[in-house]
Amino acid sequence: MSTFLELGVEANIVKGLNELNIVTPTQIQEETIPLLLNNETDFVGLAQTGTGKTAAYGLPVLHKIDPEKPQIQALILSPTRELVLQIKKQLFKFTKYSEDKIFTEAVYGGEKIDIQIRNLKRPTHIVVATPGRLVDLMERGDIKLTSVTTLILDEADEMLSMGFKDDLTKIIRETGRQKSTWLFSATMPEGIEQIVKKYMSPKAPRVETNRKSLINENITHQFIRVSRANKDTILVNLLDSKKEERGIIFTRTKANAQQVTKLLKEEGFSVEALEGNMQQKEREKAMRAFKKENIQFMVSTDVSARGIDVQDLGFVIHYQLPEQLEYYTHRSGRTARAGKTGFSIALVLPHEIELMKEISKKLEIQFIERK
Repeated sequence: MSTFLELGVEANIVKGLNELNIVTPTQIQEETIPLLLNNETDFVGLAQTGTGKTAAYGLPVLHKIDPEKPQIQALILSPTRELVLQIKKQLFKFTKYSEDKIFTEAVYGGEKIDIQIRNLKRPTHIVVATPGRLVDLMERGDIKLTSVTTLILDEADEMLSMGFKDDLTKIIRETGRQKSTWLFSATMPEGIEQIVKKYMSPKAPRVETNRKSLINENITHQFIRVSRANKDTILVNLLDSKKEERGIIFTRTKANAQQVTKLLKEEGFSVEALEGNMQQKEREKAMRAFKKENIQFMVSTDVSARGIDVQDLGFVIHYQLPEQLEYYTHRSGRTARAGKTGFSIALVLPHEIELMKEISKKLEIQFIERK
């Protein structure tokens, strides 16, 4: 097992990591950091959420910045506002003890564009952005990306499934030819392979964290057979048995999220929803309350859950199984983070048994029936 110093990370940055209690590199960090620190190269990293990807690309990118040059040298793209803010915060904390000041700006929808334009007029070395808002700024001529030498696509599969493919292509083309592109993704759908083929070097090294651990080994996967008539009662009883724990209940649609939240509130649970119809302020308020443990349970749709990085979640419940295999991975990856254990529990209607078997086979996980 290496230390961050042995991987080549500067002592001052290691000091910042120690303060965040990031002491032992994860597999993706151990394999990625030396490679990106010591080479100018395109790169593909396959790793699940919660495996420490931000440090895997964030630490090398900080080393590549020339603080003397007040121009944008690195661009990090991420699917949601929550993730963008999280990445910006992490980079800031990593450099707490650095002698050189490295300035990072966040660019995302849901905040007045004028504020972001004003911020970008200050010296900026790294921009962390959602693709949609970045393209708006590019089209208005308010951001220049020609000096970018490192482009990072984080959660690339998620950006694709959220419909950002055209924006991504526009951004990749705009950032000039002399750059390294680092792509991180939990899965490699066809669309991502196309981007890799078209815009990245065929020699780009790939690091894949243990394929078997596509799903975290510390998660126990369970299912409960339900009928339409008793599903809600079973959910209520299940949450009653988890009085001491915190967890997320996943639904497929916004309407389901609202309906389940209403039901649980009526039953007296401390619960809020995270779904696409919410105003950004409401979303942030709910997220903050959940992180601060003022709320015990969160009900969320798949896309809304991106960017939830909450420690000590004991379980996730699938009120409905997701349509896409990747979503099962993303959902269950919310529990058992940072070496802890957790439960992923599916409420399965008779017609979903086949889907469960398919998830089990493709992800090589064993579902245990919970009576």
